[in-house]
Amino acid sequence: MNTALPTRPNTTRFPLFDLLSPRGRMPLVIGGLLIGVVIGWASMRFLAQPMWVAALAAIAILIPVGVLKWRDDAARFGRTLMLLSILLTAQGAHTLEHIVQWVQYNILLLPARQSSGIVSPANAEWVHFIWNTWVLIMVLLLVKGGMRNLWAGFLLGIVIAHSIEHTYTFVRYLQVLEELRQMGITNVTAQGLPGIIGRDGWLARSPLTQGTILCSLPGLTTAIRLDVHFWWNVIEMTLLVLAGHVFLRRHFGKRAEPTNGA
Repeated sequence: MNTALPTRPNTTRFPLFDLLSPRGRMPLVIGGLLIGVVIGWASMRFLAQPMWVAALAAIAILIPVGVLKWRDDAARFGRTLMLLSILLTAQGAHTLEHIVQWVQYNILLLPARQSSGIVSPANAEWVHFIWNTWVLIMVLLLVKGGMRNLWAGFLLGIVIAHSIEHTYTFVRYLQVLEELRQMGITNVTAQGLPGIIGRDGWLARSPLTQGTILCSLPGLTTAIRLDVHFWWNVIEMTLLVLAGHVFLRRHFGKRAEPTNGA
């Protein structure tokens, strides 16, 4: 007889919407957002806390709802799609933070030091290094779990390159801090150093690239660090969405195919 594996109850035209949907937990999401906004406003209004404290309070309230949702994803779709759901949510929020920084600098015309996003303490070298290492591990797990398509290949390449960029800047950060300590300077930060690409980056200033076209490539050797990392994350997020979309279409398409059984 012919039997069919269970398929999704909703359309598979845009399966990412279904994967990211909180489904029956929408009231918890809305309630958490409202509580987070109220607590954040109260902390800023009555306790004189900065905006990043309010933002972290809202995130902390929503995390338990996210954990419940991702547990449901694991039971309903499997661990690989649960990881995809987590990465899409987390990297989406991270990309939004970079968009806020870009708007602060390019639209609101704030100085670079003040264009640090919503959760400003997270704009630190060690945070960037750990975050991008985590993203690389997650993408590798997704590829191992079956997310293998053209967009996933591009995504993996960009994530590796992005991780190398932040590894370079983190190592330079530690080196500069050590140089400052040796000079007896302990009250100066070394945040915001140029990386491999961008203005004053390795590509623009390295002896290996001098006298070649590599040291004068528009954007790659002229963009400020804030713009460089804005584009890193926008490109990375775009490729993640495309790779996830193709993966989900194929995954749920296979689930819907009939199989022969006795």
